[in-house]
Amino acid sequence: MPLYSFFLIGAPAGEQANPLAMFLPLILIFIVFYFFIIRPQKKKEDTRQKMIGDVKKNDRIITIGGLHGTVTQVDETSVLMQADSNTKLRIEKSAISSVGTKE
Repeated sequence: MPLYSFFLIGAPAGEQANPLAMFLPLILIFIVFYFFIIRPQKKKEDTRQKMIGDVKKNDRIITIGGLHGTVTQVDETSVLMQADSNTKLRIEKSAISSVGTKE
């Protein structure tokens, strides 16, 4: 028997490999990816979408670019943010990083 035959993967000659045993590692890897990567990311994105959907007038927001301001008007896809006493910016809701109430 040649030395390299120990490193061959598969069933011995004449036997069929079990299909479930062949795909079990792939199935286990997918399950691990789902519970440790995909599911938490989906929950985080759902929480972010709810936060953005609940933005209302007088909320303090921070954009993904780092701008701080107060919401003065809310539209369907954008908000009007007052950054200073005489500076108003219209930004997309998707550019909002965090929301807090005005205190």
